[in-house]
Amino acid sequence: MSDEHDDLRVDRERVEDKLDQGGDDRAVEAAGKISEALETIERARGHLYSFHQLTGTADLQLGDAVDLLREAGQEELAARVETELLGRNVLEGRWTFQIVEEYDDGYYSAFREAERLVRDRLAGGRRHVHEARMKEDRRTRGRRHHEQAPDARD
Repeated sequence: MSDEHDDLRVDRERVEDKLDQGGDDRAVEAAGKISEALETIERARGHLYSFHQLTGTADLQLGDAVDLLREAGQEELAARVETELLGRNVLEGRWTFQIVEEYDDGYYSAFREAERLVRDRLAGGRRHVHEARMKEDRRTRGRRHHEQAPDARD
């Protein structure tokens, strides 16, 4: 039980540390905005990975369709679909895994570095400072389910 209590105390200290973080409100807001933008990029990246997986699945399904066309005696159609579409690049010279890799190594990596730089300089490296301040402003002190942190009794 003491380990659990220690973990809760650490959570509360993290929240208080965020609230105590000095800094200009506009700077904290700016750091929050760039972090919010990174969260949006994370969602976009997830969609890109969905695109990658869905396209790969479709290519495998297309292979099954080619096999079925052959079994149905439709060799000419099977050959045409196979040579024109099966395994085709989705962009010039690229399969989807190459698109994902280029995105990750380029834009995504640069975005993460920029977000970390801004957060380090404006919020002492702390994440979600803006949200922690907003929570403190919006919560009802002394009310259950409005505590500052898991172990708080305020």
